[in-house]
Amino acid sequence: MSPVHDSRLQTVDADAPAEQVVSALLQDGAVIVHDLLSQDVVRAINAEVQPYVDLADPDMRHLNPGVQFFHGQTRHVSGLAGKSPTFANEVMIHPLLMAVCEAILGPSCARYQLNLAHLLERLPGAGDQFWHQDEIVWNLMPVPKPELQLASVIALVDFTADNGATRVFPGSHQWVAGRYPTNDEAVVAEMPAGSAIVYLGSTFHGGGAHSGPEPRRGVHLSYTLGWLRTEENNYLAVPPELACRLPRQCQEVLGYAVHDAIESGGGYLGMLDLRDPIELFQEGWTGAAYAD
Repeated sequence: MSPVHDSRLQTVDADAPAEQVVSALLQDGAVIVHDLLSQDVVRAINAEVQPYVDLADPDMRHLNPGVQFFHGQTRHVSGLAGKSPTFANEVMIHPLLMAVCEAILGPSCARYQLNLAHLLERLPGAGDQFWHQDEIVWNLMPVPKPELQLASVIALVDFTADNGATRVFPGSHQWVAGRYPTNDEAVVAEMPAGSAIVYLGSTFHGGGAHSGPEPRRGVHLSYTLGWLRTEENNYLAVPPELACRLPRQCQEVLGYAVHDAIESGGGYLGMLDLRDPIELFQEGWTGAAYAD
């Protein structure tokens, strides 16, 4: 029998110790972080992404038919780290998120990495998203495994039950394989702009139906183990000519750094000409051809 958890989500402030966030995640599979971003950061991101949102086609065709619930109801902007400098510098490498990644993902890899960073603007009339676990992108068999992913949805406007705030299922990260949620088990992650629902890749969740009058805008940001193939191709989303202008930590989280497990008896992944691409960036490489 799966553990029984209180139906209410724990909420912590953004200045809370990372250990408090990790404890809530391990207990419930999800936690709300209040005011993760300041209102100045929220305004800056909204301004930087607006031209891309204006050009986004709600009728775009998606690679995966399983996410066609977006069709006609969502403006989708991918590769956010290459389109919003504020997002790349203030959100993608937020100290609290990095500390939680280190605790959740760090024990199972030499280096964690960005999995994807997308903006979703769901429009009035959008229906319920199907309940799912984000880690299913790796087509997992029901075998023991480490946590593969840390995910979040960050509100860029207020999230309410009426405008389709994310629904999560506390404790579902510990359910036996094959158990699927029922609607009455869902908890609505209502939160103000700047706050985030942080959850494990093994936690069931999904966006709610949007019956409000205004679009609901948020960011889906997730990280994964450094030795897994990422859901979004971040080397194309943020190519070297853009990545070379970002701080080193951004470059590392984007996956440009070598995943070096030699000290623990493993090998390395992601080298270029037998070198760490991060070193090449430090030497002025911009993605163009270079001489040894």
